[in-house]
Amino acid sequence: MSMNEMESKIRELRQLQALIDEATAEAEAIKDTIKAEMGDAEELRAGEYKVTWKAVTSSRLDTTALKKALPDVAARFMKSTTSRRFTIAA
Repeated sequence: MSMNEMESKIRELRQLQALIDEATAEAEAIKDTIKAEMGDAEELRAGEYKVTWKAVTSSRLDTTALKKALPDVAARFMKSTTSRRFTIAA
């Protein structure tokens, strides 16, 4: 692929990403409007649609507290991973 083709692909990618970001922001705004209308209700029906907005409880390990209270134990269970980050800068 030539440099001109690569530049064109990067430009196209950035434009598509901007569209995705805009659509995501718009979708979040619509969700917020629906949630505001629901208030404390967990379910709403609108024509053929059923919307639920329920509280979900989950348990997670507080690694910061574990490292502070039992650093030797936390160190024994630490796992390192490697990944590659893709970024485009102008």
